[in-house]
Amino acid sequence: MIQITFPDGNFRTYEKGVNSIDIAKSISEGLARNVLAAKVNGKVQDATLAIQEDASLQLLTWNDEEGKSTMWHSSAHLMAEALEFHFPEIKLAIGPPVTNGFYYDIDFENYSIKEEDLPKIEAKILELAREKNSFIRKEISKPEAIDYFTKKNDPYKLELLQDLEDGSITFYTQGNFTDLCRGPHIPDTGFVKAVKLTAIAGAYWRGDQNNKQLTRIYGITFPKQAELTEYLEKVEEAKKRDHRKLGKELELFTFSQKVGQGLPLWLPKGAELRERLENFLKKAQRKAGYQQVITPHIGNKELYVTSGHYEKYGADSFQPIRTPDPNEEFYLKPMNCPHHCEIFKSKPRSYKELPTRFAEFGTVYRYEQSGELHGLTRVRGFTQDDAHIFCTQEQVKDEFKNVIDIVLYVLKTLNFENFKAQISLRDPDNKSKYIGSDENWHKAEQAIIEAAEEKGLPTFVAYGEAAFYGPKLDFMVQDALGREWQLGTIQVDYNLPERFELEYIGADNQKHRPVMIHRAPFGSMERFVAVLLEHCAGDFPLWLSSEQFAVLPISEKFNDYAQKVSDLLNNSDIRGLVDVRNEKVGKKIRDAELSKIPFMLIVGEKEAEENKVSVRKRGAGDIGMMEVDKFIEVVIEAINEELK
Repeated sequence: MIQITFPDGNFRTYEKGVNSIDIAKSISEGLARNVLAAKVNGKVQDATLAIQEDASLQLLTWNDEEGKSTMWHSSAHLMAEALEFHFPEIKLAIGPPVTNGFYYDIDFENYSIKEEDLPKIEAKILELAREKNSFIRKEISKPEAIDYFTKKNDPYKLELLQDLEDGSITFYTQGNFTDLCRGPHIPDTGFVKAVKLTAIAGAYWRGDQNNKQLTRIYGITFPKQAELTEYLEKVEEAKKRDHRKLGKELELFTFSQKVGQGLPLWLPKGAELRERLENFLKKAQRKAGYQQVITPHIGNKELYVTSGHYEKYGADSFQPIRTPDPNEEFYLKPMNCPHHCEIFKSKPRSYKELPTRFAEFGTVYRYEQSGELHGLTRVRGFTQDDAHIFCTQEQVKDEFKNVIDIVLYVLKTLNFENFKAQISLRDPDNKSKYIGSDENWHKAEQAIIEAAEEKGLPTFVAYGEAAFYGPKLDFMVQDALGREWQLGTIQVDYNLPERFELEYIGADNQKHRPVMIHRAPFGSMERFVAVLLEHCAGDFPLWLSSEQFAVLPISEKFNDYAQKVSDLLNNSDIRGLVDVRNEKVGKKIRDAELSKIPFMLIVGEKEAEENKVSVRKRGAGDIGMMEVDKFIEVVIEAINEELK
C-alpha cells in the first residue's frame, strides 16, 4: 500500500500502481470526469500514469492553469492529426501549449495553406475529438525512434532526437497519430468540445533565421462551446482596447523606424501622463524615506562583469560602445542596480544610516529580437521605477513588507483589484543559472515567504523564475479582460553586495555586509502604461487624465465666458481645454466622449448670466448646473478620494 497526500493535508492509502483517475473516482465520479492531468510530488504528469510510491497529489482540472496547459498541449497533437489528414506529406516540427492555447510549426513543403483552410481543419479536429481516443504513452528506444521518423521522412523530429538520451524518449499516440513528446496529456480527446484556429504566421525552425521558415498555426480549445464564445468576445474587446490603437488615438506615444525599433517616442500628452505617474510614486517614496538618485545611461564593461550581468546577458545586449582609448569599453545600461551599488560604496556607511533607500526612474536598454517587440509591452529601451534598499539582515523582513505596502497602494489607486503574488524561486534542478551560495539563497527565499505570509498575500510558488542574483515576489495582475500581467516586483539579494564588496560599520565597530532589496512597483513605465491603457480602455482615473474637463460653448458668443471658466479651473490645478470650433454642441459632446474627457461643461446664455456651468460626466450623462466654485470642489474631492 502507498499513502497519497492531498493539497488540504488529508491523506488516503491505495494499492501501489494506482493512477490519478482511479484516485479521483474513489472521491467522486464527477471529479474523475473532470480530471485532465495530475501533479504528483510537484510534477505534472498523465492522470493515467501509475503511482508506485508515497506521494503528494493534486488533481488538475480545467480550473487549474496546468490543467488548461495539458489540454492545449493535447490539442496541438489533435490539430497535427487533422493537418496530416488534409495534407498527408507535411513535416511536423514542434507543438507546445502557450498562455492562451497552442501552436504547431509545420513544413508544408509543396502545399499552400490559407486562412480559408482553417474551418475545415477545425471541423476535422472536432470530428477526431468526438472519437474519444486515449492518449497512449510509450517509452521507446532511441534507435526505434530514429527508425520511425526516418521512415516518416521527418527531418525536424530526427534533429530533436539527436539531443535526447536513450532511455528518456517517449511517444504519444491518439487515433492514427503518433508524435515524439514528453507529455503530459489529457486522458482522451473527448474533453475537447470547441476549437478555434486563430492565426497563421511564419516561424524559423528553432528560432534561428538561418534555418528554414516554417508555418505556425495558432489555436485554442475549450471543454464547452459557451466558453469559446466568451473567449472570442473578449478577443474582440481586447482589439478595441489595444494600447497601440488607443495610444495613437489619444496621442500618447509613437514609434519611428528612423529612431529605431522598440524605442518609443512619448508625445506631449504621453509625457505628461508619465510625469503624473512618476510624481505620484515619488510622493509615496518620499514619505517612505527614499532618496532620489540619477545614474548614466552607459557603464564600463567592468561594472557589469562585477555584477554578473555581462556573463548572463552580455551576448544578448547591444554591441559595446568603443572609444578612442582601446582599453575602454562601455555598454548601454541593462540594469540600474550596479550603479546604485557604486553610489552606496561612494563613502563609508554606518549601521545608523541603514536602511538606505535609493530610488531612480532609470532608463535601461536590452536588445530584444525584432520579432518579439510589441508596442510598449516589449521594447528595447524602457524606464524602470527602480529603487534599491541597503539594510541589515535584521531589517530585511520589515523593509520587504514596507515595499509590499507601496505596491498595494499603487495597484489600489489604479484600480487593479484582482492580483496574486508569485514567489519566484530558483530552479532546484539547475542552479548553474544563478550566482551565490545556497545559504544566501535560502535566507533570501525564507525572508520573502515569511513577509508574504505576514502580509496575508495570496501567493503561489514558481520554481525557476528567480532573477539570477536572487528570489523575488512578482505581482501578477489581472486586467478588466481577465488577462494576467506581471507588473510590480520585489527581490531580495545577498549576492550583489558580495560581488561589489559593500560594507557598513556595525554597532560592534566591525565591518558587515548589507542585504540589498530591489523593487519596482510599476515594473517599467512603458509596460505599465500599456497595461493600464488596456485595463481602463483609455478611461484613466480623474487624477491621471490629460484633460479633466472640456468647456463646450454652445456658440461663439460664449467663447469668452468659456475661456474665463477654463482659467478659473486651471488656476485650481484642474486641467482642460475650451472647444471653440464652429460645431454644434452635440458634436462637441460626442468628440469629447471619444477623447475620453471625464467632464464636459456646457455653457450658454443662462450659464454665463448666472456664472455657472452645466456639467455632463462621461458615461453618466447630465448631472446638473452648478457654480464654477462648486464644480472645482467636486473635482478636487473626487481626486482626493482616488488618491486616498
